[in-house]
Amino acid sequence: MKQAIRYAKLRNVKVNFTLNTLLKDSEINDAIKLVNYVYSLGCDAILVQDLGLAKILIKNFPCMDIHASTQMTAHNLQGVLELEKLGFKRVVLSRELSIRDIENICNNTNVEIETFIHGALCISYSGQCLFSSMIGARSRK
Repeated sequence: MKQAIRYAKLRNVKVNFTLNTLLKDSEINDAIKLVNYVYSLGCDAILVQDLGLAKILIKNFPCMDIHASTQMTAHNLQGVLELEKLGFKRVVLSRELSIRDIENICNNTNVEIETFIHGALCISYSGQCLFSSMIGARSRK
């Protein structure tokens, strides 16, 4: 990890670390230690699904960007505005949104927006890969 981040930084490339899973209470402290480690190496942003972890990171790492994963299932303007209020820098939208929905969100929020332009193996709703896996044994996870 250290070498990869150093390699990217020497080439002026931002590093986003994905911690894109739901955590048990017993795993929170280890996740914070991991984030602290990658932050100390120069990581620019953390992509998260777990809202509780995100709130802790936003409070304790104010100089690092926190990105909301598509697995947070942000699928409307109201949801994106709430994530913006919490302090997220970027929101990765659900895949099911139409171009019109995406445009509406982009025009009415100040948070950075990212979106997928193709499908995925999830057969349920975007970002609900675990559920898709349980009901159909098809998932990216």
